[in-house]
Amino acid sequence: MSELPRIFGISGWKNSGKTGLAVRLVEEFTRRGYRISTIKHAHHDFDIDKVGADSYRHRQAGATEVVIVSGTRFAIMHELRGAAEPSFEEILARIGPCDLVLIEGYKREAVPKIEARRLDAKNREPLAPTDPHIVAIAADHPVEDTTLPVFNLDDTAAIADFVAEVTGLPSR
Repeated sequence: MSELPRIFGISGWKNSGKTGLAVRLVEEFTRRGYRISTIKHAHHDFDIDKVGADSYRHRQAGATEVVIVSGTRFAIMHELRGAAEPSFEEILARIGPCDLVLIEGYKREAVPKIEARRLDAKNREPLAPTDPHIVAIAADHPVEDTTLPVFNLDDTAAIADFVAEVTGLPSR
């Protein structure tokens, strides 16, 4: 891609509602006619492949990349094999053309973000006071002591409108 896509992040602690918000935003933007991609950062080992599947066997045999292709989708799995985790920019460069990339996680990246907060979160320490890239808060409870816009965590349409405004997403 010659230019970076519009990017907006969703940050928060474990169980803060990040994934639910991301899913609802994807649904809302898709309903509005936009093409959306997502990147989720995991802080732990994960596997999307099933033990015994051909692609799993290819990876276990030592393949660095395994591409699975069908008439409905394709997936590329890349084994780091001890190499460093790719940078955010390297991952972003692999994303196909789209209107907006929603990022879940990557708390430290310099992209505009909304902080998800839930009373059930593992950690309830606010991220916004120490992250100048957090431009709003979405919470399931009242939030005080902030000058940032605050949304109800479930008000997906209002949050989507805000994301569209912040990223300069053209109207559809």
